[in-house]
Amino acid sequence: MVTMTISGTMVRRAGAADAAALVRLRAVMLEDMGAEVGDESAPWRASAEAWFARRLRDPGDFAAFVVDDPELGVVSCAAGTCDPHAPGPTNPSGLQGHVFNICTDRRRRRLGLARACLDALLVWYRTETGVRTIDLNATSYGIELYQSFGFDAPRYPALQLRLGPPLGRGFTRR
Repeated sequence: MVTMTISGTMVRRAGAADAAALVRLRAVMLEDMGAEVGDESAPWRASAEAWFARRLRDPGDFAAFVVDDPELGVVSCAAGTCDPHAPGPTNPSGLQGHVFNICTDRRRRRLGLARACLDALLVWYRTETGVRTIDLNATSYGIELYQSFGFDAPRYPALQLRLGPPLGRGFTRR
């Protein structure tokens, strides 16, 4: 298990046993963003827990860092992926990072825990991956934290298309 002390906070790399805690914190984050997350039995939670457990067993292109609290268990986290894209002149490996799931339990906020988790995640990107560009989606609550690490608006605006449910199993090209 990888552990490190960052700004006086003990941070450790999450393992598969932390999947449920990452989902719990994800629900807090999504709720803070205005999403309806449902109760503990909401179907997305089981899917998310299985996804986190699977990704945490494959440490090559995914990492999550957490802070434990003696009373509450895992109280803060930051996760990130290395996503393969086509190589280009400024990114010969084609790998791009995506940071997400940064959250701290409401009872332990404003103590620098999310900062410590994000710092550990960025150390992982720098030392164990070929990633040189990292994206994240910021909320108004977290933007100052991300900017303090050097995150800034991308050169090109990010756009998103939300597709509705699938229209059919297959499609025909004309």
